[in-house]
Amino acid sequence: MQAIQKVLVIKLGGLGELVQAFPAFERIRAAHPKAKITLLTTEPFVALAKTSPFFNQVEGDGRPKGPGGWAQLVLRLRGAHYDRVYDLQNDASSNLIFQSLRPHPPPWSGTALGCSLPHKNPRREQMHLLERQAEQLQDAGVWPDAPTRPLSAPPPDISWILARSAQPRSISAAGGQRPLVILAPGASRRSPEKRWPIERYAELARRLLAAGDDVVVIGTLAQGPLAQAIQRVAPRARDLTGRTDFVQIAALGARAALAVGNDAGALHLIAAARAPTIAIFSNASDPAISAPRGHVTILQSQDLKDLPTDEVFRAAQSLIEQPA
Repeated sequence: MQAIQKVLVIKLGGLGELVQAFPAFERIRAAHPKAKITLLTTEPFVALAKTSPFFNQVEGDGRPKGPGGWAQLVLRLRGAHYDRVYDLQNDASSNLIFQSLRPHPPPWSGTALGCSLPHKNPRREQMHLLERQAEQLQDAGVWPDAPTRPLSAPPPDISWILARSAQPRSISAAGGQRPLVILAPGASRRSPEKRWPIERYAELARRLLAAGDDVVVIGTLAQGPLAQAIQRVAPRARDLTGRTDFVQIAALGARAALAVGNDAGALHLIAAARAPTIAIFSNASDPAISAPRGHVTILQSQDLKDLPTDEVFRAAQSLIEQPA
């Protein structure tokens, strides 16, 4: 049998999906320890992926714009002559890549029509992403003892991220020994129904601060107004929006007594750092399929306007380990 020397892994989704792909990345690397493995992803995740132990090369143009961009991507992939492709994205974009490599695509693990290593489970879309990807690699013959039963896959291992982490100066300068609580009130602009109202976060922050906790708000720079709205009600909450990269978010999660956030990517990274986590879901998504894995409490409401602050605060108090 010819040795596999060049492997392509495709993962184009958001931060939460990337974090939940870490176990699959680890297994692919273990299965091909001497191969040159390339990750095809998108630009926001290139820096993090390059620090990982899984890949030799990371490319960030996985969702090119326009026919010219697609043509360049396909020509590059054709010229690379990969011995194996693991498509962990399995969406229209990665299927288009597969079809563009016909008539002689490389051996391909995924769901693209006609691929040689298909994930055969017709109920794969009803599986949590961790077990779904594990089963896909089992079908590809590289993970014989994959955790495929519901809830059998452990949280992603991010020890390699935490080993690189440094304490953000804005955290070490305050807080002392008070329990650290992370609030992550953002979510995709395309999914406003996934956002618990910001006034509820503000009231939660006020009550947590009154209980003696140290509250920080994280998010992108564009989510700064959410932190400011919280600070108008809870002035001692600290605004870290736009000031933490993925490694620093993981470091915060590793020392947090609690994290509370919407169904968004940062919460997956924090939960993987083993922070007790409250994940707030509307009926727009199914936590059985996409929730962070770990010490996680799910609070779900059909309409998040109907989820009261009292319920979230009670759950928070039950999770926080108060200092002796």
